[in-house]
Amino acid sequence: MESLKNWMIDAANILFDDSKNDLRSLPRSVRLQILLVLSFVWTTVFSLYIFSYTTFAFGWAGLYIAHIGLIFAVYMTFKHFHKAEAQSSSVFITKNFDPFKIMVIVFVIVFIFIFSKGIEVLTSPNPSSYSIPYDGPSKSVFEKWLPFSKDK
Repeated sequence: MESLKNWMIDAANILFDDSKNDLRSLPRSVRLQILLVLSFVWTTVFSLYIFSYTTFAFGWAGLYIAHIGLIFAVYMTFKHFHKAEAQSSSVFITKNFDPFKIMVIVFVIVFIFIFSKGIEVLTSPNPSSYSIPYDGPSKSVFEKWLPFSKDK
């Protein structure tokens, strides 16, 4: 379990620690821009692979917004944990209830609620829906093709 924890910390350090990241010579705004462009690219690739033409726009927009939210949430969480580790004082002792911290907690709770409700809707059967029985096509493939063939 400790090795998994260390691996996760190392993976987060590669992305978000300024002293260990390969992009450390770039300004922070450029690093953030690179992460957002990468999320745009990967969201587009995933959306093209998964969604149909009719659901592509909504699926892509939802995934891109989720990527942006995830990048900001992970970045801010990682920075706050490093800052807290350096200062090593509890928010309840210092009474420093930052509105941004409260909003991040609310965002995470709302995000988890929406995500879990979405999964619940996708996996639960709808009792008010009805099923239409399907007995197969009315004509076979050959009967459908017959009007277009030379052998009538």
